[in-house]
Amino acid sequence: MPGSPGSRTGGRPPVRRAAARPAARRPAAPENPVRALYTRLRRAWDRPLTAYYLIAGGSALITVLGLVMVYSASQITALQLSLPGSYFFRKQFLAAVIGTVLLLAAMRMPVKLHRALAYPILAGAVFLMALVQVPGIGMSVNGNQNWISVGGPFQLQPSEFGKLALVLWGADLLARKQDKRLLTQWKHMLVPLVPVAFLLLGLIMLGGDMGTAIILTAIAFGLLWLAGAPTRMFAGVLSVAALLGVILIKTNPNRMARLACIGATDPGPGDSCWQAVHGIYALASGGLFGSGLGASVEKWGQLPEAHTDFIFAVTGEELGLAGTLSVLALFAALGYAGIRVAGRTEDPFVRYAAGGVTTWITAQAVINIGAVLGLLPIAGVPLPLFSYGGSALLPTMFAIGLLIAFARDEPAARAALAMRQPRFGRKRGTGGTGSERRPRSWNTMRRRASAARSSGER
Repeated sequence: MPGSPGSRTGGRPPVRRAAARPAARRPAAPENPVRALYTRLRRAWDRPLTAYYLIAGGSALITVLGLVMVYSASQITALQLSLPGSYFFRKQFLAAVIGTVLLLAAMRMPVKLHRALAYPILAGAVFLMALVQVPGIGMSVNGNQNWISVGGPFQLQPSEFGKLALVLWGADLLARKQDKRLLTQWKHMLVPLVPVAFLLLGLIMLGGDMGTAIILTAIAFGLLWLAGAPTRMFAGVLSVAALLGVILIKTNPNRMARLACIGATDPGPGDSCWQAVHGIYALASGGLFGSGLGASVEKWGQLPEAHTDFIFAVTGEELGLAGTLSVLALFAALGYAGIRVAGRTEDPFVRYAAGGVTTWITAQAVINIGAVLGLLPIAGVPLPLFSYGGSALLPTMFAIGLLIAFARDEPAARAALAMRQPRFGRKRGTGGTGSERRPRSWNTMRRRASAARSSGER
């Protein structure tokens, strides 16, 4: 009883203790936004599915934008040939559909099947490239004897499939030799890779197509580099290839004229640099954002091969600097993803094949764009996945399917893809009948976070 002599408080009301105040926290220093953005981008780049998304998304965007630009750049050429305006676009769209089927097939094939196809593809490519030189079968286009008519308006360029054949066969050859530890000997590194590459180069040069020969040479050097060729051996093979290239250029007036057009700003005597100069005119008139899709002036007969070798110039005129930089960014992302796939795998075949495909696409894009910019001689090679040409599009899309398959096959990527795919199992207990049953729910692999509670919440 309060106030009684026996109480501990002596009649005074009990003293209430003040609640302990939390210690004052110092305000956190504001994080540098540039550093935060860098950290987020770094985490995004390091995710296991980054290469997969870059290859699949980048190649799809390049192909779709290429279809749009082929339709825009080829209309005038088609009308000049008394053809429907959408003639070249329809052929390219059909090739893109077939190429998509090949891409999906390559993406689903196991690595063993890719290796098994290496020798048949090489034999078929050599046979078709030799068939080009047979009178009555081979066709000459723009002075190059490297085409075969397959009926109607469709033609086939076997040298484009020679690139894919060299990548697959060379990767399988080097992988088998690495398993047997034979790549430490220079003769096993060079033979038979270099002789077969020279065989393909010889068949290509019989038709006069030096641009494709340069791409094939780049693929061979890329495979040797990935195999760890010593610097002296690499320099020796490169010197021989450079010497042969100089001889082939010096002995051909047309190639010498193309070499003289590097950096030209005037068509020159006899309009020998007409194509190179008008490509620069198209890029210069585009400005930052271009004249608008379909509004190119140079494609009206001024710029030869506007929808094939010089489609990048029409892109710059219609879409401006923003459009050309977007195309360059897409190719840069594709090249980065290919290098990443080649660098993170433990399978030697995957490393050589991914590196070979990346070298092929990157080198061809650099040569084509460099020629349009006037920095390199005009080599007559299309822009991968972008320019008109079904013979170039089909093997390139199959090669992209290879890269996607390799990117999906990484252990971390497989685990991440499995987490994204829900698994449906049994329905949980309903606990009643009729309207008393609980809503149906399904077991999935997604993580469900419980709602956070404070310590005093009941």
